[in-house]
Amino acid sequence: MSAAKVELGRRLFYDADLSADGTLACAGCHEQKRAFADGNATRPGVHGGAGRRNVPGLANIGWFGRLTFADPAATSLEAQALIPLMGEHPVEMGMKGREAEFERRLGAEACYRRMFAKAFPERGGRIDVASVTAALGAFQRTIISYRSPYDRFRRGETKALSALGREGARVFRTRGCVSCHSGPNLTDLDYHRLEAATGADVGLGEHTRLPEDEGRFRTPSLRNVELTGPWWHDGSARTLEDAIGRHPVTLSQTDMKALIAFLGAQTDPHFIADPTLARPDRACGKRL
Repeated sequence: MSAAKVELGRRLFYDADLSADGTLACAGCHEQKRAFADGNATRPGVHGGAGRRNVPGLANIGWFGRLTFADPAATSLEAQALIPLMGEHPVEMGMKGREAEFERRLGAEACYRRMFAKAFPERGGRIDVASVTAALGAFQRTIISYRSPYDRFRRGETKALSALGREGARVFRTRGCVSCHSGPNLTDLDYHRLEAATGADVGLGEHTRLPEDEGRFRTPSLRNVELTGPWWHDGSARTLEDAIGRHPVTLSQTDMKALIAFLGAQTDPHFIADPTLARPDRACGKRL
């Protein structure tokens, strides 16, 4: 981590030249106003192929040890970045076999050459996949969200959470939600099965080849959850009520209303408006 790496990573995050045809940036699927999700069930890749899974939000992603819904090998942000950049199942940004394009495209701009040299002096400013993913990882570790009403309530601001939200916190705690949505980011980062495996996506079982892992997916974080819909690993839950209703718990309308209020209190207004996370408008002292 360094300020130079973060600055470079932020610019790369918003640069569509990281995709095969120059049409899709990381930010094309991870929009700040949606807590770095994108509002679609799944997202087609650059070649028009259908996406497989819902785009997750990125709040506090630097503290996650498991970074995808079902791939246990993706345990670092640098490794995870290779999935959208180079992956073929599905193709997202479509850069597999085009690795030389990073140096050609980015290296054609003097400002980028200076930014890579400043960020990676130990590598001689080399522009390649390793440097790109390292810079992206540095920026993503600054995508931090801990100023929601619920955070403020936990820090002692009793009026930060409404009476209905406090009741929702009780429902969340007593009705078992916290057994999976635990810890500061409201996820245990473990794999669970809530529905029978259907279709081609068998979740964790795709990687472990174990029948008992079919249909298991990693618990999503609930930070800024009202902004990150549609929900579920495939984006098939169009409302929070639908997403909640798929869990093995029956709630009264009163409890559901309170729980929705509690989930709404996870929205961090500072996070979605933080200018340091937005698309940069300057680089190397000049407007982009």
